[in-house]
Amino acid sequence: MHLAPSEQQSGARPQGLRRTLSARHLTMIAVGGSIGTGLFVASGATIAQAGPGGALLGYALIGLMVYFLMTSLGELAAAMPVAGSFSTYGARYVDEGFGFALGWNYWYNWAVTVAVDLVAAQLVMAYWLPDVPGVYWSALFLLLTFGLNALSARGFGEAEFWFALIKVIAVICFVAMGVLMLLGIIRGGEHGGWANWTVGDAPFAGGFSALIGVAMVVGFSFQGTELIGIAAGESKDPARNLPRAVRQVFWRILLFYVMAILVIGLLIPYTDPQLLRNDVTDVSVSPFALIFDRAGLLAGASIMNAVVLTSVLSAGNSGMYAATRMLYSLARDGKAPALFGRVSRNGVPFWALIATTVVAALCFFTFVFSPNAVYIWLLNTSGMTGFIAWLGIAISHYRFRKGYLKQGRNPADLPYVSPFFPFGPIFAFVLCLIITLGQNYQAFLQDRIDWGGVAATYIGIPLFLLIWLGYRVSRGSRFVSYADMRFPPARARSEYLDSALRGEHGAAPGGESLGSRA
Repeated sequence: MHLAPSEQQSGARPQGLRRTLSARHLTMIAVGGSIGTGLFVASGATIAQAGPGGALLGYALIGLMVYFLMTSLGELAAAMPVAGSFSTYGARYVDEGFGFALGWNYWYNWAVTVAVDLVAAQLVMAYWLPDVPGVYWSALFLLLTFGLNALSARGFGEAEFWFALIKVIAVICFVAMGVLMLLGIIRGGEHGGWANWTVGDAPFAGGFSALIGVAMVVGFSFQGTELIGIAAGESKDPARNLPRAVRQVFWRILLFYVMAILVIGLLIPYTDPQLLRNDVTDVSVSPFALIFDRAGLLAGASIMNAVVLTSVLSAGNSGMYAATRMLYSLARDGKAPALFGRVSRNGVPFWALIATTVVAALCFFTFVFSPNAVYIWLLNTSGMTGFIAWLGIAISHYRFRKGYLKQGRNPADLPYVSPFFPFGPIFAFVLCLIITLGQNYQAFLQDRIDWGGVAATYIGIPLFLLIWLGYRVSRGSRFVSYADMRFPPARARSEYLDSALRGEHGAAPGGESLGSRA
């Protein structure tokens, strides 16, 4: 490995991240983050639980929340495009300890998620080659993911562009074919239509509790859309490209989720027993595969298995990138060992990548335990962390804009202004908090509380609070007042962007620390 000249004894500052991600990369990174196995596999189970109307409402509601979150993140990231993203924003506009806890929470979230995706790849590959030991596939895909991220940010961006493109094409083809089936142009839709919305208790089956349960599943499906905030630090023109990517989020959500759920609900009654399963090991039960089969595409399950594999690899690739950049940012802010702040000559935080890869190697526990058991275990350990990151984005944006206004600044000076403030971040915060606290509310309604299940579900919350409190006690941090907040001046924004790319995002123009309390 060739480290940047900073590693020599000359005392020169490290070479930082490079601005190599184009507009198309940012767009597809956001697309790839919003399309995952939750849509391809779990969507059938959400319709079975809440009915076609309940599932559609759940996806639309959470999609709206995610859109508000992305407009909040877009405003922050366009003004301050740094690799640390919401960790840096949390430290600067909420509390240093809050940003510290957010950063480590997010690094852990994606590092473990990479391991989850590598185990999922084993399960998917077993569909075609059941006799090949799964650890071989995990090793191969881990090596591939490491290699793509070790090349450069552009290597990651190119891989994610093509991964996401495959998913986009699959969803568009599915929606188009579903519409043609409903119109009678393609066979298989003879028993479909609005009649499926009148079966049993449709369109809203299961009541409010079922809707809450669906909201939790849907929320997990959407996690990853915030990756554009992490990628902002390596975007060629963040002030222009980030707002463009954010504006497209709404239409992606509308097409890829709401339209797909509507088509499934019209073509398959929610009482169909094949929708009840939510199993990554059996893609043939995916509603996408079921509808492909009904249209006469006998290879529907194989096609969907290939698409799901692409989704898994895309998520692993994105997770490796996000975790590496977050750890790099923490190191540059003095909140992680300085070793992780070093970069290679091609602008990659190599040691941060190594550390993330080591955590991702948890996937090799399948050599000892059942792949299904390891998959569920890893999934549970990281389940809460994504929602905590979303809460952090909403809080940081709310305080950022309030401080900006209280200091008499004009939001029109910002590269991108969220059109929904203050409703957007408040709505996103409240709904995300309800979903977070309600993830396993059923455990408290039983005669004997399942404390094991409660601990597995909610352990992320006390850990986050302990990390935050520990930092406050050890470093003496406090909430940043609106009057003490510092913002990058508009006239110095180009200088700020250049310093951010050199890895100096711990310092704003004028030498002020982004995480300082003034």
